[in-house]
Amino acid sequence: MSSGSDAAATANAIRASIDLRRFPWVRPLVSVYATEFERVAPLFAGDPAQPAAWRDRIARVAPAARHRALMADVLSRQLGHRDAPRAARAQVDVLASPQSVAIVTGQQAGLFGGPLYTVLKAVTAIQLARRIQQEHGVPTVPVFWVDAEDHDWDEIRSAALLDRELNPASVSLESLTGAGSQPVAALRLDHRIQSTIDALTEALPPSEFTADVVAILGRRYRAGVSVSTAFAGLLDDLLGHHGLVVYESADPLAKPAVADLFASELSAPGRTSELVRAAGDRLRALGHEPQVEPAPDGVNLFYLGADGRAAIRRRDGQYFVGDGLARSADELAAEAKAHPERFSPNVILRPLVQDRLFPTICYVAGPAELAYQAQLGDVYRTFGIEAPLLHSRATATLLDSAAAKFLDRYDVPFEAFQVQDDLALNRLLERQLPPEIERIFAETEQQLDERVGALRAIVPAVDPTLTGAADTTLEKIRDTLRHLQTKIVQASKRKDDTLRRQFTRTRALLFPGGHPQERVLNVAFFANRYGLRFADRLVDVVPADTSRHHLIVL
Repeated sequence: MSSGSDAAATANAIRASIDLRRFPWVRPLVSVYATEFERVAPLFAGDPAQPAAWRDRIARVAPAARHRALMADVLSRQLGHRDAPRAARAQVDVLASPQSVAIVTGQQAGLFGGPLYTVLKAVTAIQLARRIQQEHGVPTVPVFWVDAEDHDWDEIRSAALLDRELNPASVSLESLTGAGSQPVAALRLDHRIQSTIDALTEALPPSEFTADVVAILGRRYRAGVSVSTAFAGLLDDLLGHHGLVVYESADPLAKPAVADLFASELSAPGRTSELVRAAGDRLRALGHEPQVEPAPDGVNLFYLGADGRAAIRRRDGQYFVGDGLARSADELAAEAKAHPERFSPNVILRPLVQDRLFPTICYVAGPAELAYQAQLGDVYRTFGIEAPLLHSRATATLLDSAAAKFLDRYDVPFEAFQVQDDLALNRLLERQLPPEIERIFAETEQQLDERVGALRAIVPAVDPTLTGAADTTLEKIRDTLRHLQTKIVQASKRKDDTLRRQFTRTRALLFPGGHPQERVLNVAFFANRYGLRFADRLVDVVPADTSRHHLIVL
């Protein structure tokens, strides 16, 4: 296909692009960041819309000392174990080069790939890496950080989809040994995973792609494989051939590279949390609510023990791991240096660990992550780590041809479908039958009565016996007119029924359960609907403008 044809196909795929400020569910910080960056500039490392900001990050990040050889070894082991595509493995050598930089994004290890926004994050990172490498001439690698140490089981165990009638449905993993306390990297799938895949197969609307989707899920999600590795392997299959490097963050072999960071957090009790709280106050002063309010006694690390991932608390100058005995700051910091594999960062320190391990010039963030990062500038400076630029992930809704045609034909605002009552539908139905129909029929019948009445008045003068015929004719005309009116009303009702079904179907696809599609529907649902190459198509067609929400026809 020629480049002109590619451009035309891309343009045809974008049915509409809508300003995020129209959507009540979008955080104000996200739209301000995209359209009025100067209002929040003090909270971030730079404006990703400015080439100078990229040059500055590249100049600062690329030469910084880091454990490139160690990470290359860790990544080679992981990608080899998962049999990742050759293009992804080749990027490991690029990352080992001291001149290279990374565009990083990440997410929890959601079942069967998690919601659509998981893929949208990865797609944005891939697109940015290509653009920065081309524009700035620096080797740039897209990296996906799998939050493999997360232990929130309920957030990742289920996959939401629409069934054959486009009704909301979901499938879930049975609780695994250690679920809810152990990091997901430590949770091993057992024989019950096949029942979950069977339930998904039964719930999915049959398509020409179903067999391929079930096969690839069966290959990655099988007994003996960790939840995080299954998730990472699926991302390898979907986007690894674009050079996406998927990293499972629980790898103990990488922990020595951040041992000093862990020890520093423990050696300065409360420092990081106080910096984050102060940044939250500045964020609030700018009109935005802080994303996180650290507990006064909290520590931004977890302890990884036999019983799982336990919180570390401060009290009376000492540390307590879970419900364990008191330990001094010096003792725990020394353990962090000697055995960093026993420690895990929380949501505040995770970005710093990530940016110590990778030469991150930019992080592709979801709305919550953007708000977190707004509070971390001073933390980065305190730990001597260069903060990355923040780039919002692409936001999109995927349409099939039927939904696209409905939106093209009827003037219903996209965001009106989010509300689950029938107000928007009723307004649409009211517009379908011209309001003058009833008036025209009433006027016609009145005029008919008047004219036939006048005719009836003169008939006796011609022939008195025709009076009955005049009355009969008038009644027949009335019956014919009423019959026509009934037909019009019935046709309108049939049209209303069809329109109602089309509206309900479109709303179910755009806002399942009243929530934006990208935040709810699982990756497997879209792979089944559009094929396993749907992610490739998104790499090609998703626009770079993150200030707008894109409606895309695949």
